[in-house]
Amino acid sequence: MRVKTGYTRRRRHRKVLHETRGYYGDKSRRWRRAHEAWMRSGAFAYAHRKDKKGDMRRLWIVRINAALRPFGLNYSRFMHGLSEAGITLNRKVLADMAAREPEAIGELVELAKKAMG
Repeated sequence: MRVKTGYTRRRRHRKVLHETRGYYGDKSRRWRRAHEAWMRSGAFAYAHRKDKKGDMRRLWIVRINAALRPFGLNYSRFMHGLSEAGITLNRKVLADMAAREPEAIGELVELAKKAMG
């Protein structure tokens, strides 16, 4: 006895068409185009969630570097100095400190310079 997919297919199509509401033209109306667009958008979303992590790290580094320039230090020498001093603060925390508490960054710069000799 063969199995007909009527209900299952309808349910699957309805789910995808609901997900693609708001897409341009046929991509929100016709099953095949909608399914292609839905699969493609899912692939981009997955990849860009990964990319976002690198983007944030680059932003944090730029912010830290900008905060260090008035102290006559660049990012790489500062990070080296912190590791020599045994200070383990991540870039996210350092970038937040650079934006909110510049005087704390100044203290870290002194510690880094002292550790480098």
